[in-house]
Amino acid sequence: QVQLAESGGGLVQPGGSLRLSCTVSGSIFFIYSMGWYRQAPGKQRDLVATITSSGTVDYADSVKGRFTISRDNAKNTTYLQMNSLKPEDTAVYYCNADLGYYGDYEVYGGDYWGQGTLVTVSS
Repeated sequence: QVQLAESGGGLVQPGGSLRLSCTVSGSIFFIYSMGWYRQAPGKQRDLVATITSSGTVDYADSVKGRFTISRDNAKNTTYLQMNSLKPEDTAVYYCNADLGYYGDYEVYGGDYWGQGTLVTVSS
């Protein structure tokens, strides 16, 4: 069974910083890409940033220059460093992983989500 565990959310003042972490556990064969998405109250879930196994990154325009995604392949972990936070960054942040995992007889592919961590930017 595959699980994603997020941590690092919380309350921060505008202009502050937070670092989110997400670790994938289970019978992992390979993690192709990892990413962060966010969902504000009453809105759809949107892409924040993604990173491939080779380190190629992509960001939403709204976070470019402020957020940095990284990953530690040995630890099956991705990080999201968030700087210069704004009130509009307030949302539940979800970790996502596109991966292969060992089944009983072969490797299966799947797209998995964490349960989310709340980030609140407010004075």
